[in-house]
Amino acid sequence: MKIFITGGTGYIASHTALSLLDLGHDVILFDNLSNSSVDTVGNIKTISNKDVSFILGDLSDTKLLSKTIRENKIEMVIHFAALKAVGESVAEPIKYFQNNISGSLSLFEAMKENNVKNLVFSSSATVYGEPKYLPIDENHPLAAINPYGRSKLHVEEILKDLAFSDKSWRIICLRYFNPVGAHESGLIGENPNGIPNNLFPIINNVLCGKLDKLSIFGKDYKTADGTAIRDYIHVMDVADGHSAALNFLSKTDKSFEMFNLGTGKGSSVLEIVNAYEDQSGEKLNFEFVDRRPGDAEQCYADVSKATKYLKWEAKRNLQEMCGSAIAYNNLNKN
Repeated sequence: MKIFITGGTGYIASHTALSLLDLGHDVILFDNLSNSSVDTVGNIKTISNKDVSFILGDLSDTKLLSKTIRENKIEMVIHFAALKAVGESVAEPIKYFQNNISGSLSLFEAMKENNVKNLVFSSSATVYGEPKYLPIDENHPLAAINPYGRSKLHVEEILKDLAFSDKSWRIICLRYFNPVGAHESGLIGENPNGIPNNLFPIINNVLCGKLDKLSIFGKDYKTADGTAIRDYIHVMDVADGHSAALNFLSKTDKSFEMFNLGTGKGSSVLEIVNAYEDQSGEKLNFEFVDRRPGDAEQCYADVSKATKYLKWEAKRNLQEMCGSAIAYNNLNKN
């Protein structure tokens, strides 16, 4: 099957490409390289020992998207391309809505022009906002609390309306929690441009000396060790979840579905720190600082729906998440 991946050189997309290539699919990567490197394409080829097509382009270019879909005889699309830093979205909401919503509409128009109606959308657990109950299932109220989360939620709503208007569409929204780690080869992993916002790349930067220390926001939560709890999931489990979603799409008669991707259990910040220290053999320099406004005490997924319908579940544990991130960091820290 020929699969078009937007944001194809990004963190989760590149790992998903490997999962799909391993299953024998052809992948065509599309990216503007605003937060990734073209070197990722070569690394994907090296790991998979397969040819991979790459098109440099932006989501705003509907003509290029349509041309690429038509000329490559695309059968399915996985839409990753989006800006994703929560803090930046608060500071620059127009930028986020322009890219994440308008860019998505451009893609959907190109798909419609070419009668390609099979889509997996890379959504986020941020659409749920503050947890009203735990674990969070797909019926949890939707109440995104920042522009990034709202951009994901708006695109989900657009897709739901699209599926309602034309039952021939087959659309899945995957709401994943906290993807971390790297491919076992160490050749691809999470390496954002600029200052990282997520816990694992920050810890990696501390270990290699790019940052002095890790700031842990809050130590007085009502958790076992006082630090906040999140559902961390290995990026290769997320990648395999996308492969499972494509398989489901090829068989279902439903126009629109959404699934959580997570482990179904939470880990605290200090548990992550301890696992990193165990895997690296190094002590991590960290300090406790005040809580951040809007940070939830706990957030983790109910993944029973994905297990039932996608026949998927996360397989890799916390040690594998941290170990793979360390291996990637050691190979790429320079």
